[in-house]
Amino acid sequence: MKKISILTCIFAVTAVFGQKVSDYKYISIPQTFKDFEKDSYGLDGVLIKTLKSKGYIAIQEGKDQWPAEIEKGSCSFATGNINNKSSFLRNKVEVEFKDCNGKVLFSSKGDSSLKEYKEGYQDALNRSLVSLPVSNPVANLQVTKTESPKEQQVVKRTEEAAPVSENKSGKYTNGKVNLQKIQVDNNQFILADGGSSVPFAVFKTSSKKDVFRVKLSDGSYTIGYFENGNIVIDMPQTNGEFAKEVFSAK
Repeated sequence: MKKISILTCIFAVTAVFGQKVSDYKYISIPQTFKDFEKDSYGLDGVLIKTLKSKGYIAIQEGKDQWPAEIEKGSCSFATGNINNKSSFLRNKVEVEFKDCNGKVLFSSKGDSSLKEYKEGYQDALNRSLVSLPVSNPVANLQVTKTESPKEQQVVKRTEEAAPVSENKSGKYTNGKVNLQKIQVDNNQFILADGGSSVPFAVFKTSSKKDVFRVKLSDGSYTIGYFENGNIVIDMPQTNGEFAKEVFSAK
């Protein structure tokens, strides 16, 4: 009777989490899982395949092109991760999905008796995903990103020190085109044109502070940087030269 009660509790917890993760259509996963930096053992492929079979759409961090409908808010997708929980004799993993506030929506562990790392980890991951519910996305998912008191203090000090925050999303224009700045993460943001599914420009951090590697919508590469609260892109010209294009905050 005691065993039945324990199993009931486990399934109840999973069900509660599952009801929440199933509200999402998109799941973002990192290109490299922290616990598997040296070798992913193909876990990203297994996770993406399973998510697809459950009706989710997996998007990988660092990819240049994200679906246009999720660029409107950073809370419109959940994030997934795989943790290594292996013991000396068994390969074990834990899969987690969180919302934009870091709240766990779904968590499940799986283990395998297979000794080979690749086969064992993949088998454990498949087992952990058995209880993942099918996606049943909410039409207008309302999730607001909250800030801890410490984060609020940091933001307040930053706003006092500088009138324009370079890490915030906002609208920019060069007088010819209006663009939306979307902060993907601490190392990447995009300038998106609402009328196009392809980002106008994708900015990624470089080895030099405040200077970014930029990929333009036509596939060409250049650099960009912040200057007096504006976003500047060195736009390639047909003659091989570069022209300074300034996008001012609206």
